[in-house]
Amino acid sequence: MGRTGLFDLERHFAFYGAYHSNPVNILIHMVFVWPIFFSSLMLLYFVSVPYLSNLGLLLTLVYSLFYLNLDMKSGALAAVLCFLCWVGAGSLSSNLGFSLAWKVSLAAQLFCWTMQFIGHGVFEKRAPALLDNLAQAFLMAPFFVLLEALEKLFGYEPYRGFHKNVQAKVAAEIKEWKDKKQKKIS
Repeated sequence: MGRTGLFDLERHFAFYGAYHSNPVNILIHMVFVWPIFFSSLMLLYFVSVPYLSNLGLLLTLVYSLFYLNLDMKSGALAAVLCFLCWVGAGSLSSNLGFSLAWKVSLAAQLFCWTMQFIGHGVFEKRAPALLDNLAQAFLMAPFFVLLEALEKLFGYEPYRGFHKNVQAKVAAEIKEWKDKKQKKIS
């Protein structure tokens, strides 16, 4: 049932999950990842691109299509959330105007990113995934926390055995990371 390559949800989820195994860090990410996406869209509201109203719409489309290709059910929910963020960020930015919107967005970004780094430094005790794979970490973060919430709240998995397969891959990746860390110390 799993896909390969760019749309290999197990591989993406395991990569991201290996950097997020501490429950407090996971909670921090669940609270602060979507506001990072939202506040990014606030900034992008003011950047026009040919044939689109703004760059935020392009980002929203890319994220939505990517999530839909990973898993149709949860991807549809993620796409709706992306579009709601785009509409909300555009509305807020429009009402605030550029001179205030960028300040609000910057403050939100600084606060949310600080919380992310505290989650990794204090609780996870591991550098964030973005240091190893910037594009994958940014693209997967909102979907990862959504899938995490769906699994915890409703027992959702994209297909039978998904979480069991991912947990095995996460355990293997964490073991590999700890082994490399231990070799550096010795």
